[in-house]
Amino acid sequence: MALSDTAVRKAKPEAKPYNLADAAGLYLQVTPAGGKLWRWNYRHEGKQKTMAFGSYPDVPLADAREAHQTARKLKATGVDPMAQRKTEKVASRIAAENSFKSVAEQWQAQWKPTKSERHALSVWRRLEIDVFPAIGSRPVSEVKPAELVAMLKKIAERGALDIAKRCLQMSGQVFRYAVAHGLAERNPVADIKPSDVLPSRKTKNFARVGADELPDLLRKIEGYGGAAITRLAVKLLAYTFVRTGELIGASWDEFDLDGAVWRIPKERMKMETPHIVPLSKQAVEVLRTLHLITGHGVLLFPGERDHEKPMSNNTILGALKRMGYAGQMTGHGFRGVASTELHEMGFEDAHIEVQLSHLKRNRVAGAYDHSKYLKPRAAMMQAWADHLDQLRQGAKILAFKAA
Repeated sequence: MALSDTAVRKAKPEAKPYNLADAAGLYLQVTPAGGKLWRWNYRHEGKQKTMAFGSYPDVPLADAREAHQTARKLKATGVDPMAQRKTEKVASRIAAENSFKSVAEQWQAQWKPTKSERHALSVWRRLEIDVFPAIGSRPVSEVKPAELVAMLKKIAERGALDIAKRCLQMSGQVFRYAVAHGLAERNPVADIKPSDVLPSRKTKNFARVGADELPDLLRKIEGYGGAAITRLAVKLLAYTFVRTGELIGASWDEFDLDGAVWRIPKERMKMETPHIVPLSKQAVEVLRTLHLITGHGVLLFPGERDHEKPMSNNTILGALKRMGYAGQMTGHGFRGVASTELHEMGFEDAHIEVQLSHLKRNRVAGAYDHSKYLKPRAAMMQAWADHLDQLRQGAKILAFKAA
């Protein structure tokens, strides 16, 4: 007579082990210690064997019957179900050892000694966030181009096209390592061109300095001998990396210096959406200094001739030219520098993109809520200001790792 859930649940231990039979040879062995073990006795090639299917209640009656039925079907085809299970476990272990993530760990160990700690952490973090969830557990030799395309499209859905391209590039390096070490026969990334998968985005490139030139630029800003208002404008632009028009058109009523927040109304934003800029301690200090000069008026940066209008964008360009950066750096260039460096510092792509006011509403649901990610963005902006100060002072830069 087949077992019932009630009978299994109520079975009590006795002084010696005993069995409760189910259908087709499956039985429950009850031990003196109270264990309830699913077992099946069968013969294969003349040998008596006992196959285990786990213990109750971790494996309920229905699951034990399903596992038993699968084993019986294998036996009926002439296959030893226990030997088959052992083979599958070995195959699973081998697959785990040669998974994309496992191979990526081997690749990273060889790759990172010649890279800065900050860059190595940033690359690994990007793999953890976007690549491993998609293909990390897959055997590296079995990953198909279609899986990589699906991964790219998922990243692109949140508007992070550059990150998608970077993830494909990093994946390609791991696959090349796998091919070189005999863990895969080919690199599936070779079959994919980002332009065939990702939507095109019209971009306008602005001149900007590289990361290695940034310390000198910051020192020249600090020592700029022109108008104090202009120097403070460029300095604030570096700390906040807003668009130049958003900076020079700012009015004092947009700022809460005690709360360290700058609220830019939608009328002044390119995306026509209100934007919040968390202010670092350094940015607040610049603003308090500036307030002593222009705080009696409406605008932070009034024009030299007409105080009712903001200073010209050419004022900032002219200052950068006087510093020796004509054609090499623009006010808008601080945005590109900040984006690149913050990604290298390991901060979340979504936090960076929202702070840059890049994302469109139809790319990431709610991502353009002007108060989105406010707390982590505030921490990021303070870390950015500290980073700039360290660069300017020539201090040793420690690797950042975003929370």
